[in-house]
This record gives sequence, structure tokens and C-alpha cells, in this order.
Amino acid sequence: MPAFSSDTLRQWNTELRVQSPLEIVRWAVAQAGGRAIVSTNFRSYEAAILHLAVQGQADIPVLWVDHGYNRPATYKHAEELRARFKLNLKPYLPRVTAAHRDAIHGPIPTTEDEEGLKKFSAVMKLEPFQRGMKELAPKVWITALRKVQNPNRAGLDIVSLDENFGALKVSPLFYFSDAELDSYLAQHQLPNEWDYFDPAKADEKRECGLHAAWGKKAIDA
Repeated sequence: MPAFSSDTLRQWNTELRVQSPLEIVRWAVAQAGGRAIVSTNFRSYEAAILHLAVQGQADIPVLWVDHGYNRPATYKHAEELRARFKLNLKPYLPRVTAAHRDAIHGPIPTTEDEEGLKKFSAVMKLEPFQRGMKELAPKVWITALRKVQNPNRAGLDIVSLDENFGALKVSPLFYFSDAELDSYLAQHQLPNEWDYFDPAKADEKRECGLHAAWGKKAIDA
């Protein structure tokens, strides 16, 4: 990962703070030299970041970890967006199926079992994501992270260096509220998906490890 000084990151974030999400996406693609990706889980509001990403680069690789626990509505939403945006979708699956994992280890851990959740996330989400990042080898990783999502993300910014996967992480919608995203979806007549559930989080205020320091330790363990 290239070394960017804290001053450079601060300057970029100051400059991009007044840019539109689409302008930020185009800036990100320009930094990448043909090696940008966007990640998605097809949850609520993901149509917005995908709509933006394909405007910045029509064939941008879309990294999706399909952990096998998505609800039917989420899979249908994924197919709808794939067809609508002609997504260059790159699905990565865990090395063990959901049915196999459940048969051996039992139900998905609850929030009372933090260690169990981290192990679940490492196997079903972090490992396939790491595999995808190694194979796609992006210089720039575009995400749908937003400040309002949880306390850990509130400490990030539009542009940050990702220590877990070694890429420049760009979040064009970082300062958007739910209301602003509702307006964006309505303006562009984009669908939403409200039935999404992330088994690696089990709680919206938790991190699954992709964007938290413990995630790298879990992957490397």
C-alpha cells in the first residue's frame, strides 16, 4: 500500500468534503490507475453506491461476499441491481457452506457470544473477502461506509488508508444521512432492500471485522 502522509489525507478529505458523491467516485477512479473496485453486501441503500460506481467506471469490479445466509429478498435485490446496472459482479463464497457450518457448529452466535461471532465472521466473511481483495488487487476500494452507521465508522472519513487489506478506502456517501439517501434513491428511481440481515454482525452497532482492527488479526489467525 502506498504511503500517504496524514497531511495528504487531511487535504484530500478537506477538498472532497465539498464535492458531490459522483465527483468523489470519479476522483477515486482517477487515483486507481485502472485498479478500483467497489464492495457491496446488497443491504439497504447499496443501490446508491453501485449507481455511483458504474457512472465512474462502467465495468468496475463489484466485490460481494455471499456468505450463504442472505434472505431471499436480498438475493432478489442483488439480481435486480446486477441486471439494471450491468454489474461486473465478483462473488466470493466461504470455503464451507452455511449448511455445513451450521451442522458442525450450530446456529449463528448471538451478541452474547462475542468470541463466537468473531470466529464466525473470520470464516464466513473475512476469509472470502480477503481472497477477493488479493485476487482483484485494488489500489482504491470504494465503499458505502457512512459516519452515522456505528461509533467505529464515525472516526473515519471520506478517504482513509485501510490497514486490513492494504488499499486506499474511499467512501463517497460518508456524510450522507438516511434522509439524504432516501432522496437520492427517489431521484434516480432506485430500489431499496429492507430485509437484509448480516449474521456476522448480529447487531447494527457491531463491526463484522472488515473495517475494524480486530478483523486483520482474525484473518491472520
